[in-house]
Amino acid sequence: MTNDEFLMTNDERELAEAVAMLEGCREFAALVPEVRVNIVCAPEAAEDPNQVLGVDGRITVVAGMPKASGPIRPGVSDHMARLVIETRKFDPTIRAGLDFRWNEMIFEYVQGYCAAKGLALGCIDRTVEPKELIGRDKGSIPWKVKHLVGACGKVPPVFYESRGWGKEPLFFLVGPDPAGVATRAIDIAKGLTSWAK
Repeated sequence: MTNDEFLMTNDERELAEAVAMLEGCREFAALVPEVRVNIVCAPEAAEDPNQVLGVDGRITVVAGMPKASGPIRPGVSDHMARLVIETRKFDPTIRAGLDFRWNEMIFEYVQGYCAAKGLALGCIDRTVEPKELIGRDKGSIPWKVKHLVGACGKVPPVFYESRGWGKEPLFFLVGPDPAGVATRAIDIAKGLTSWAK
């Protein structure tokens, strides 16, 4: 077994454990957006989205519970994989990322959550996205990450992007490992459920 094969196996195991955590959290179903959720893990040497592990078909909701639509494979995530690859250019410790639903109520809760935890909360303002990038497939991620870092001075662990042309607004979590971003997503989901009652 080569070092790369060992690393991929370890990454697959880490991501599988994180997916199982999300699947076991009923509250997380409320954070699954229309585009569904993907959680990704980039091997240390990954430089291309096709090398990034994700959930084939993403995570959806079945009978009120989060459910992975398919197996973990490299190259099955596009947006999240490219986002993690791009954020690593500014913070090499980032290996994992996850997206979840944005709405006004969730935003209000996440603002308070981040303040209480001492976490930076970033925003990608798509109203200032260059016109030449709007609607262009796969063209906006480098701009988004540069915009985010320019506004925050770093890649924050929690950020969101506002509604864009034909795009659903979303929250994003990034971090050094899949379990960490899954744990934070579950913490937010459970906290939101209690807060909203």
